[in-house]
Amino acid sequence: MNAIVTGATKGIGKAIVEHLAANNYNVAFCARNQGEIDNFLVELKQSYPNLSFYGIKADMENMSELKDFATISLKNLGSVDVLVNNAGLYIPSNLFEEGEDDLERQLKVNVQAPHYLSKFFTQSMKGQSSGYIFNICSIASLKPVPSASSYSISKAALLSLTRALRDSLMAFGIKVTAIIPGATLTDSWSGTSLPAERFVSADDVAATVIACLQMSAGANVDEIIIRPQEGEI
Repeated sequence: MNAIVTGATKGIGKAIVEHLAANNYNVAFCARNQGEIDNFLVELKQSYPNLSFYGIKADMENMSELKDFATISLKNLGSVDVLVNNAGLYIPSNLFEEGEDDLERQLKVNVQAPHYLSKFFTQSMKGQSSGYIFNICSIASLKPVPSASSYSISKAALLSLTRALRDSLMAFGIKVTAIIPGATLTDSWSGTSLPAERFVSADDVAATVIACLQMSAGANVDEIIIRPQEGEI
């Protein structure tokens, strides 16, 4: 089985790649830092020598790099069974204090990139009459966060995209799921004084993806919310 994961050298994305590899998936992934890509590839190939991994440097804000990533990944893998749109851009700011291009930048990464990649890879999935798309949304998709207004707008749009994909692709046997995590202990929370138990772990999100993939052919999880046991975030 073959999978694509964006934003995959840290946090949720890295955990998802690791869990996919542990379940016998070949994976093509992207990130912005070539050094992190190279290091992760070494880790993966040492742990799973019988699988294939492709790390490609790509910035989801750059449409040319995004398209190259899609084309190269499909060429290397040959076919795609799973697409995980994980890469995200988070710029915390009040709606009336944000930078002039904050909304545009977050829409490019959080909505336009998943939109393009979903349309690109479903062309081959349709030929297989099977496939699975996961969009990593956010609790901000459901309830705007005042300190991250445009981020919330972009993540709400990603959830809407997920629902549109679900309705459009069910006839082709392609499943679509929105994973909606609350506060997850990734680099976004670097330096926090809150204890780890106040957060969802990246492994929790990755395990959820695998659980969905292991369900029967007739089952589709439309949306799944994962929140910390304690707190409102």
